[in-house]
Amino acid sequence: MAVGFKIDFLWYQVGHGDFLHSFFLTISYHLEPNGWGSRYPYLMNELYQGKLSWKDVPKALTEVEEVRSKLKTFIPDKVIWDIEDTSKQPPWGQNISSTITSLANYFVTSDGRDLFEVLIMALKDAEYEKVDLEIESI
Repeated sequence: MAVGFKIDFLWYQVGHGDFLHSFFLTISYHLEPNGWGSRYPYLMNELYQGKLSWKDVPKALTEVEEVRSKLKTFIPDKVIWDIEDTSKQPPWGQNISSTITSLANYFVTSDGRDLFEVLIMALKDAEYEKVDLEIESI
């Protein structure tokens, strides 16, 4: 089942739900030592739960930029696919593009775009349109 970000009638494709879940797991595991949502509440508690208010976009954008910057220090094999067994790897294993150099550019949508760029675009559009950003499955 495909998931993406939705703002009213605008759709931003991400890919499989497990892939998006891995994105959030990776953030929490590596960057939130005090637990899920402790450092990035707008991304991890609001957006991950399905909806982020457009009024909270500036705070979420700050979180996204910080997360992206910090994930640059982690090599691609540090991706978290299963929080219960961190040794588990994605279905594609280590078979990734040579252009992927860190967890900051590891997450690429099913249509080939950088997930951080897609998320930033969706956040900015939500603020501009004054419409909440939602995660939806189609």
